[in-house]
Amino acid sequence: MKPTDPPLRFAVKDRINDREISPSYVPLSLMSEFPKDVAQFLKGSNGDVNPNDIMVSIEPGSLMLAATVLMSAGLCADLERLQSSSGSLNLIDPKRAKIIEHWQALAKKNPHRRYDVGNQATNPFFSINATSDFRKTDDMWVHVEKYVHGKVVDIGGKTKANVHLEIEGGVTLTIAATQTKLAQGEQNRLYRPALLHVIAEENLMTGELRNYELLAFSDYQPRYDDDEFKLMVERGTKAWADVQDATSWLENLRGYQA
Repeated sequence: MKPTDPPLRFAVKDRINDREISPSYVPLSLMSEFPKDVAQFLKGSNGDVNPNDIMVSIEPGSLMLAATVLMSAGLCADLERLQSSSGSLNLIDPKRAKIIEHWQALAKKNPHRRYDVGNQATNPFFSINATSDFRKTDDMWVHVEKYVHGKVVDIGGKTKANVHLEIEGGVTLTIAATQTKLAQGEQNRLYRPALLHVIAEENLMTGELRNYELLAFSDYQPRYDDDEFKLMVERGTKAWADVQDATSWLENLRGYQA
């Protein structure tokens, strides 16, 4: 699938009061919720697509949104997996998987509800209805320790202490903490870069992380010290003074010499 493909079409079909829904006859709640689901599906967990850059048209035939979107590698891969999979959501972006699970739950409650996703009105990449069986299997989570770097945008809490850390890409993590840990040290951490030592749960299949807990703030004071750099260069120069050919020296060290 390439960026030059036709618009990606998201359609929801249903019957309300024995009448097919359409752009001129659709519940207000569905009209509001469906575009949000579509935007989240396109965006994914990593911001593959910026919803502000998406132009859509509402087309006749059920409620159909045709999204003109530059297809990212992640979005293309997920659509191909959904098209060819046996129903497993293990390898799909977690947020896209949640949208599919949400649509499937709605369809199972209403036998008339159906969702189609494709780049043409017929032969969609995948469909969701009351008999669909998309699922996650062997969804295993393990405890891990990580270091996460970002900017503290909120910290504290009267009854539920936590740290809101904005990481690369504009994603904000909520990291549970104790008031005791947040009170340690005199440094003002708000709106400043920070390196946090945390524990979390990691999905073995997708790599998704959840349930962050703060272990400690790690020292993070990146700076360039010209005197320290010159001292390191001086030490390195002395240590390598007898090496005339670095390539030969390295090969000999690795045992490559005949």
